Amino acid sequence: MADAIQVLQSAMFKRAYKRLHPNQKTDVDDAVAEIVRDPTIGEAKKGDLAGVFVHKFKCNEQLMLLAYEYDPGTRLLLLLGSHENFYRDLKR
Repeated sequence: MADAIQVLQSAMFKRAYKRLHPNQKTDVDDAVAEIVRDPTIGEAKKGDLAGVFVHKFKCNEQLMLLAYEYDPGTRLLLLLGSHENFYRDLKR
């Protein structure tokens, strides 16, 4: 089932992921694997961000947020970052 799910990345996610250190990338990869297994793990947002889910996880003892959208066949990774200005950037 997991290999039938397509994981897509937005340009903002790719840019943030590219800037990470290798040990941080493994933490993000683990979080993405969790989202692929169970897309309801994140918190559903309301209002302007309806349809967007945000998964919070630890990356090198720092809280990171990963925003995504999903449907049965795909997971679209929207944004990755710390809490500072995260929701402001997500609304763009």
